[in-house]
Amino acid sequence: MNSSSLMLRRFLCFNASTPSSSSILCFSSNKNRKPLVFLGSPQVSATVLDALLNASSAPDSVFEVAAIVTQPPSRKDRGKKVLPSPLAQHALDRGFPSDLIFTPARAGEDMFLSSLRALQPELCITAAYGNILPSKFLNIPTLGTVNIHPSLLPLYRGAAPVQRALQDGVKETGVSLAFTVRALDAGPVIASQRLDIDDQIKAPDLLALLFSEGSKLLIHQLPSIFDGSAKLKAQSQDDSKATLTPKISPEESWLSFDQEAVVQHNKDGLKLELKL
Repeated sequence: MNSSSLMLRRFLCFNASTPSSSSILCFSSNKNRKPLVFLGSPQVSATVLDALLNASSAPDSVFEVAAIVTQPPSRKDRGKKVLPSPLAQHALDRGFPSDLIFTPARAGEDMFLSSLRALQPELCITAAYGNILPSKFLNIPTLGTVNIHPSLLPLYRGAAPVQRALQDGVKETGVSLAFTVRALDAGPVIASQRLDIDDQIKAPDLLALLFSEGSKLLIHQLPSIFDGSAKLKAQSQDDSKATLTPKISPEESWLSFDQEAVVQHNKDGLKLELKL
């Protein structure tokens, strides 16, 4: 696909096919609206996409979702089928133009970056995208890249913040909006939302709840991100207080009767692994 076709913003209206939306979805060019690119992959990131699409459809919206970036299609059902990522499928179900859904194997691929530059995005938003963003990507959006991270940064940086929080038995966690920098989850924090943890909740449910709250927080903060005031007020993280969350290994989820009951209870919540 050449850059001219990427810049062509066809006027497309589709009937929404998801139960959560009964409105007609229209994707049209509006030169007065700022282009935003959304990056995500698992089903939980669809919550954020829905919030952005709904907000962008408002008559007074200052932005439009210009493109979606997600993980490439992969084999499912024991390798029998090659299917799009959950986010890509959700976007297609909502009627988002397929030629504006990009699936690079790596976010640093030259062809992908050329396509991204052609869109001239002012802002990129990430939510559980799952690929490392190199400097040559981060240099493209004029207002930067903002990530929704399901922890109270600088606590629980990394790949498994929800699982590690449950494993530690903490009573409170949250979600943070932070500018993306090359260091892992270390960028200035725009805003955060605290959330008490029910000791019976499992990782998938907590993750979904955090991204739901994160999408609301994002929509609330978008005006300040677009007018530049968010960058001025964003707080640098205290790296001395940072904790890292490596992936959960299969062995870690095994239960042992030699362990205390509270340890086994906390392990019971470790049922989800995402690259965040």
